[in-house]
Amino acid sequence: MIKNKRLWSLFAFTFLASCTVGPDYKQPRLYENEQIAASLELSGGVRPVNKDWYRRFHDPLLDRLVAQSLKSSPDVKVGIQKLRQARDSLKIAAVGNLPMINADGSYHYNKPSKNIGYTIDTDYYQTGLDASWELDIWGSGRRQTESAAALFQAAAAGLDNVYLSITAEVAADYIGLRTSQAALDIAESNLKLQSDIFDLIKVKYDNGLVDTIAYNQAKYAVETTKALIPDLQSSIEAYKNALAILTGKLPGALNAELDGVDKNLVKRRFNYDLNQLYELPVNVVRCRPDVKIAEMQLISQNAQIGKALAELFPNISLSGFLGFQSTKFSNLVGHDSYMYTYTPTITLPILHWGQLLNNVELQKNITKEYYYTYQKAVLNAASEIKNAMVSLSKEYDKNQASRGSVIAQKQIMTLTWDKYQQGLVDFSDVLTAERDLLASQNALIASNGQIYQDIIAFYKSVGGGYEPKSLRENINSPFLTDDNPCRQKQCLKTAKNLPD
Repeated sequence: MIKNKRLWSLFAFTFLASCTVGPDYKQPRLYENEQIAASLELSGGVRPVNKDWYRRFHDPLLDRLVAQSLKSSPDVKVGIQKLRQARDSLKIAAVGNLPMINADGSYHYNKPSKNIGYTIDTDYYQTGLDASWELDIWGSGRRQTESAAALFQAAAAGLDNVYLSITAEVAADYIGLRTSQAALDIAESNLKLQSDIFDLIKVKYDNGLVDTIAYNQAKYAVETTKALIPDLQSSIEAYKNALAILTGKLPGALNAELDGVDKNLVKRRFNYDLNQLYELPVNVVRCRPDVKIAEMQLISQNAQIGKALAELFPNISLSGFLGFQSTKFSNLVGHDSYMYTYTPTITLPILHWGQLLNNVELQKNITKEYYYTYQKAVLNAASEIKNAMVSLSKEYDKNQASRGSVIAQKQIMTLTWDKYQQGLVDFSDVLTAERDLLASQNALIASNGQIYQDIIAFYKSVGGGYEPKSLRENINSPFLTDDNPCRQKQCLKTAKNLPD
């Protein structure tokens, strides 16, 4: 009969241990796929986004800079350390409700007061194993592990977000550098042309063939262009330093490499098939690293509701000691010194003045906050993708107009100069034509650079090819090499049933 009672007790404990209170996470369907596809005007294609999208620019130096940054940037190293910390937290949480055993050795001496009646002095040695186990009946520990696993996934998405941000930032700074260098080339070319014109006007002025107004206008054009050059040089230096920092180097370390380029990619317009903008899979919005971070934080917080609910129910724990006791150290370890104790404990919350219930409501309200944060992340992602699509499309229209403007202004400049030499127009007309040509050339270069910048913004907005990985894949990340495979296997075994 006693044996049957033990079996029924074991069955009851097993049944209770399978309980997990609290809401299980379900991904919020804030917006249906059809709504997102219609908003972004997606064509239903499933063109994948590759992580090496920047290689489309066909610039070997840019490729090397991105590779160096992804390897050496301090931001990447910080992201890796955060991932490792989250992995360690997951391992700690995964074993939090397993039996804990400590080795214990102690000496006890007790001299009671004579005023409490008959007393016995206590003097003995004790050594053995002290064990404790808090049964995870209501799933508090499992919810805590679920929360830690979600935060680990958030850290993994955070590392992907660092990679994406650095790739985009390196590409953007590189294009900014090349745009400033191209603008400097234009300014220096125009300065040379203006200086030649000024020299010619000066000769005529010295000979009394032109008045003071024409002389000062020519000089004004030269000085105005000269004034543009220091700002461009300062901008170039700032971009160089930014790229050096991103690659983990001191300012100036990349100057020789960045200056020694024969071809400037910004001087040509990049031809991009705009149809590709609308051939994305609709899930690209939810798979962005920053959106996944928000979702994983929501999952983690959702698990805290179950943990708070579990505190409302009875808690059962077991503790025990197995070892030896003796009044003499010399015969401490022996058959006659063998002893053991065990203490089952049940704790039922009775009066906490609403503290536990309020904690449940607190966790629910925090979860609602994370829900709306996730909603905002989804909306921001869709908005950034939409804006990038529109900006790139409109920039191509602007670029086409800028190209036509430069062609027209070159013809105007040539005709105006010829007419001036024939005495048919004033020098102010030449100055105006030359100024307009400089402005149109700068506008075209800026537009060429902006096309690259809009492409970078587009690929960043769609997640740059970084897809969320499963929990197992992230734990097996090469950045998380573990010198103790047993601990890693234990973590995987404990967390294998958690949601990815």
